Amino acid sequence: MLFQSFTFANQKIAKNRFFKASMEEQLAKNNRVSEELVNLYDVWARGGAGVLLTGNVMISDNGKGSADDVVISDERDLPMLRRWVSAGTQDNTLLIMQINHAGKQYPKNLSAEPVAPSAVVLQGMNNFFNPPRALTEREILAMIEQFAKVAQIAEKSGFSGVEIHAAHGYLISQFLSPHHNRRDDQWGGSLENRIRFLVEVYKAIRAKTQADFLVGMKLNSADFQKGGFDEHESVQVIQKMSELGIDFIEISGGNYESPVMLSPKASTQKREAYFLDYAQKARAVCHTPLIITGGFRSESAMNDAVKNDALDLVGVARPFALVPHFPNQIRDGKY
Repeated sequence: MLFQSFTFANQKIAKNRFFKASMEEQLAKNNRVSEELVNLYDVWARGGAGVLLTGNVMISDNGKGSADDVVISDERDLPMLRRWVSAGTQDNTLLIMQINHAGKQYPKNLSAEPVAPSAVVLQGMNNFFNPPRALTEREILAMIEQFAKVAQIAEKSGFSGVEIHAAHGYLISQFLSPHHNRRDDQWGGSLENRIRFLVEVYKAIRAKTQADFLVGMKLNSADFQKGGFDEHESVQVIQKMSELGIDFIEISGGNYESPVMLSPKASTQKREAYFLDYAQKARAVCHTPLIITGGFRSESAMNDAVKNDALDLVGVARPFALVPHFPNQIRDGKY
């Protein structure tokens, strides 16, 4: 099953079910695409994955999650972006750019005053982040357009698609969370209002890209935080985005205040995949292709998940850092 191809609704084809999930490469030079980044994706593309997802590509210099993120604000880096694509799409591999804005998860050594939906301070982070200020509506609308502009640049560069990062406590995740989003305008309050930023980002990207360009998202199953974005609301977001026609949904969970994606409970570690139970609930409300990232290590667990229709593609991250040719090793019986 792992080596069967998968065809998305827009007819893009993943040659197998291996989805290299996002890791922060930290290889940008002055926040621009570097030779080292191109070389890394050359190795990964030759390693056999059906889909490669990039690490964070930030839509704004004031939205970095770390010092060495790639930042795209205009077309000045098209030549290097095309080299990145040329390396990462070898051997019929799909290359998807993860686009993001860190919001208030902007390290204090990089920003004196990060922005967020509301001026709610991140707790338990040993003062790693400065207190944020609330975004104005004009800034919100400008950010929506910038997400779309970066997606348009990704398409022009040759990327197979983009993934909107709406998980792990970054800006869109902050909008979704009732704990972090305490606005009393159209961008906060009810779930309908809190999801508005994500919906408008998606619509803006669709308006500026072609039908065969993949547009997906990464979403938390929950924030695992008191008063935060919970599983019930997450399922509603999946249903809404599926109705709008999103091409795929990658499921993860947690944030910097409650990093479940880094430290799952023992019961989920034992069975490998951290979010399989949640995936069943997501399957019940949508037919959108699902990717689960977190915990997969063995060929048997991955095969079973695909065979049992728990997911469509298997999200794997850290094994690719240790064994860049991870899928080929499994195919050849060497893993």
